[in-house]
Amino acid sequence: MKIRIGFEIVHTFPQPTPLLAMLNVHPARDRDLLTPDRVVSWPQVPISTYIDDFGNICSRMTAPAGDFTLSTDAVVMDSGAPDVVSPDAPQHAIEDLPNNVLIYLLGSRYCETDRLVGDAWSLFGAAPFGWARVQAIVEFVHNHLTFGYQHARATKSAYEAYQERQGVCRDFAHLAITLCRCMNIPARYATGYLGDIGVPVDPAPMDFSAWMEVYLGGRWHTFDARHNRPRIGRIVMGRGRDASDVALTNVFGPNTLKSFKVWTDEVRD
Repeated sequence: MKIRIGFEIVHTFPQPTPLLAMLNVHPARDRDLLTPDRVVSWPQVPISTYIDDFGNICSRMTAPAGDFTLSTDAVVMDSGAPDVVSPDAPQHAIEDLPNNVLIYLLGSRYCETDRLVGDAWSLFGAAPFGWARVQAIVEFVHNHLTFGYQHARATKSAYEAYQERQGVCRDFAHLAITLCRCMNIPARYATGYLGDIGVPVDPAPMDFSAWMEVYLGGRWHTFDARHNRPRIGRIVMGRGRDASDVALTNVFGPNTLKSFKVWTDEVRD
């Protein structure tokens, strides 16, 4: 399956302003790109890239005053298979986890394990270990939160989403991640493209999506608390502890977001 992906994001700056962007497809999908996933700007400015501590591609640049556009348009090959389901995947004892996985058991900016650990053990302490326990958490979050773009708030944490019982996809991911960590299951945040492939078309404008990856049975597995079903055509861009590690842009000065467009569509030959 071929999937066309891309975006066009326009900011307005009152003065020249440095910024960081994490808008490329993750290096793990490099070999699947059929056309280059190259972030370009208008007006054109020098853009340099580096790989951060989580393995994501980051871009550095300085935007001029006025309107500044970042965009890409690429085609990626995908298997067309839905997310893998592994119901027998076991949970690891903490002492058996690899060193580089332990960080995903700890609290982070949007995932306050200290505030939810009691609730987590009350809700899931009797659930079976492994995949079944994670699925129980995902189903709880899916049913506990009401999705709506009007519920978005850049500062909303997992605990606040839990209390308010509403949010967007990042809030579903943050709450599920936090509850998994409270139950000693490593979980990390992932973001990227997820189009309406194999499901009814959502009439809302396309956006980037967020989900979580959980470490079971010696590998990372995809879970999506917002949709709570295996999906087709998930193209990861970034991974980290939570949304603070994979912000689309970090802008070091005042600015206004003028427009935001995302596309991810199956290409039918």
